Amino acid sequence: MSPPVTARPPALPLGRRALLRGTAAAGALGFLSACGGRADAAFDADAEPWRRYAGTTLNFVSENTAPTAAIAADLRPFTELTGIRVTIVTLELSALAQRVALDLASGNGEYDVVYADPYMVLAPYAPAFADLRQFQDDPALPRLPGGFGDFIPTHLDAAGRFGEGADAEKILALPYDSPTMIWQYRADLFTKHRDRMADDLGFDPMPSDDTTWEQYYAIARWFNDKTDDVAYGTGHQAKQHDALMCDFSNVLWAYGGRYFQDDARVGRLGTTDPGGSLLRSPEAEAAAAFYQRLLAVADPGSRTWDWDGVGAGFRAGRFAMCPNWHEFAASNEQVLPGKVGYARLPKGPARSAGMYGGTGIAISEAVPRRRREAAWLFLVWATAPDTQRANLASEVGGGTPTRTSVYEMPEVVAAQERPSAMPNMLSARAVRDAWAEENIGLRPKIPMWNECDTALYTQLSRLVAGDTSPAGAMRAAADRIDRVVARGWVA
Repeated sequence: MSPPVTARPPALPLGRRALLRGTAAAGALGFLSACGGRADAAFDADAEPWRRYAGTTLNFVSENTAPTAAIAADLRPFTELTGIRVTIVTLELSALAQRVALDLASGNGEYDVVYADPYMVLAPYAPAFADLRQFQDDPALPRLPGGFGDFIPTHLDAAGRFGEGADAEKILALPYDSPTMIWQYRADLFTKHRDRMADDLGFDPMPSDDTTWEQYYAIARWFNDKTDDVAYGTGHQAKQHDALMCDFSNVLWAYGGRYFQDDARVGRLGTTDPGGSLLRSPEAEAAAAFYQRLLAVADPGSRTWDWDGVGAGFRAGRFAMCPNWHEFAASNEQVLPGKVGYARLPKGPARSAGMYGGTGIAISEAVPRRRREAAWLFLVWATAPDTQRANLASEVGGGTPTRTSVYEMPEVVAAQERPSAMPNMLSARAVRDAWAEENIGLRPKIPMWNECDTALYTQLSRLVAGDTSPAGAMRAAADRIDRVVARGWVA
């Protein structure tokens, strides 16, 4: 079985984050000419393309995620194909960001391949990563099966690009994982109580594209009041943590709220200057007011939970439904086999929106040229359709494919129905619906997002605790975000 999405800790404290920003910016400008301190890769010009770098050892630093767990468990196929060995270091996300920043600042180029989180790594340090188009266009190197066009377009942009103008054309990372927030619900309980709920509520409670957040709230209250099967109707990841920002953002976007004026482009391609925050808008205030009402009827444990906590609470049978990352499907099936359903999140006055949390893998410009070429071989293999299919069935990993072609494979199509050897695929229909351009939720991809994130979830935590009003929370968050953005960014 595949493990669920690994918990991502809160952003680094401001002092350390500012230090890392400064040192990494200096490194990004300095190492490009220095090309690192490590020896270059082994190279045999007479060997066939996949074997020219045999004898090289690459270093890959990654968050401890499902696809990396699967790859680390069986690197033998890659080593047999290329003669290249790969050392994988896995860390929690904040520790990874710190390690990468210090490596770039030093110019040592310790890591050839980097798990480039769009917000903590890619946006702050974009100049530090190679434009992958140069490798795909090099006739001497193996090419991506299906090319860049086989990656889901929103993933390629959100996880792989950063900047404006010519910079926006660069591909700095290949989509590698794709956790996305969806509606997870106890299908057995919804089926059991469907008729009673419909009679009491005046609508069909079964999740559909027409279900609204107000109806979700009514369903949650019904489970609170009308059945002993669960103690609560809904649970949430409302701890003062990045998870709280993710949980609230789904509602914010559904109600028509935005972080910045050009939210779609800022989320998809990124910028260093997003302008002023729009969290003071009536739409954002309405979203905050609804979220406060929703949390008031949710399992009280929600205020102490990140995504792992709410996932555990759901599997323990504490509540009937929750918004959470789709990759918890695998662990749901272990504990509640056949009892869980998956759907796109409810819609609000503006749309349905599900937070996308995907990340790409990138090649460091701090390493010498041949090492970058050898690293390209690893990127091609690690994101290849056959590798992604194999990861789905891994006993220690999983993840979710980022390539269109994988979803067309017969065994992957079959795995979307029970019994499934690839349990994350049970959520595939809901997830692919959430990835549609009109539904995907993309937080701002700006270099200073960590501070903005902290400002928002700090105020949301006060809102949920009843220490501030919806308008007050949005206004205070926007004021702080505007001060952070006004400082600008230099890298």
